Amino acid sequence: METIRKILFNLIKVRARIFFPFFLIYIITAAFIAFYLEPTTFGSLLTSFYWVLTTLATIGFGDYAPVTDAGKIFTMCLYITGIGLISVFIAKIVQFVNNFEKRRVGGKMDYTGKDHVILIGWSNKSKIATEEILQSDANTDTVIISNLEKSPWDHDRVFYVRGDATDHATLMRANLPKAKGVIIFADQITQDHKDPLLVDGKTLLVATAITSIEEEMNLSIHVTAEVLDQHHIRLFKHVKVDEFVPTQEMISQAAVSSLFHHGVTRMYTELMSKQYDEGMHEIQRRPEWKTYRDAFIDLLDKGATLVADHSDLHINKKLHHPIPEDAQLFVICDKETLKKLNTDHNIK
Repeated sequence: METIRKILFNLIKVRARIFFPFFLIYIITAAFIAFYLEPTTFGSLLTSFYWVLTTLATIGFGDYAPVTDAGKIFTMCLYITGIGLISVFIAKIVQFVNNFEKRRVGGKMDYTGKDHVILIGWSNKSKIATEEILQSDANTDTVIISNLEKSPWDHDRVFYVRGDATDHATLMRANLPKAKGVIIFADQITQDHKDPLLVDGKTLLVATAITSIEEEMNLSIHVTAEVLDQHHIRLFKHVKVDEFVPTQEMISQAAVSSLFHHGVTRMYTELMSKQYDEGMHEIQRRPEWKTYRDAFIDLLDKGATLVADHSDLHINKKLHHPIPEDAQLFVICDKETLKKLNTDHNIK
């Protein structure tokens, strides 16, 4: 028994890629031997294969049983060696599942999906962003890149990649080329990490790494970055960052504005967050809209208000201007109106 125990213990330590082929060969060989010893009993190789599996699994339906002495001796050998191998096989499966889960939670697995959003850095702001993505779009995955020991979020649409976001390999593990967009969150300022220049410097390095991949692979990925000091935004002119998260100064200005114009910050929150029914949404340009006035009046009749083209908020001052081919139109409306607008557009 001690010898058998040592053999099984050593088998458990054997790599799965070696053990599984060995185990498969063992079962196939046993099936061939059983059929060779008792062809009349089993009738076919498939039946002998079925008998070997039920025997090793200790199910033993009793529908087939060896009748010759040689067959019975072989069955006893099968019991002695095979049941131990089945135990090792189950242990390997459990070990594989545990290792898979550890790798997933530990951020050591590559993300292979597409049209996902990559969030770089983990903080309360990125947590809120994750919640917003999950509530806004049921089809978009979120990939978090950070240096935490394990995934900060347990959700079937949230994936974690552990590593340095300035590293090319880490960004590729997050499948950056197939991403819908990237949001770079600034590191939180702590007692040991006070200088906004250092924080924004790291953000600049991450943006540079992303830009290098875009240029190398001829891609265009929408990148939004959080910069602590708005004076540092000029330092990003040599990298591709499409938008910047409002800085502390801008937030402070909005707070002061709310004192003189009550409700400003509430209105801003409702427009930006998709948790509310009324909000700002992007819509597709329609062929029948030649000028902004055409679009404005048509949308107004349908319950939506045209407010911007890209970042241009002065639509009301150029209603007679033609709408360019690359227009990116934004409206304010509720979700029901947006759904109707999208449905009408698809029908046309």
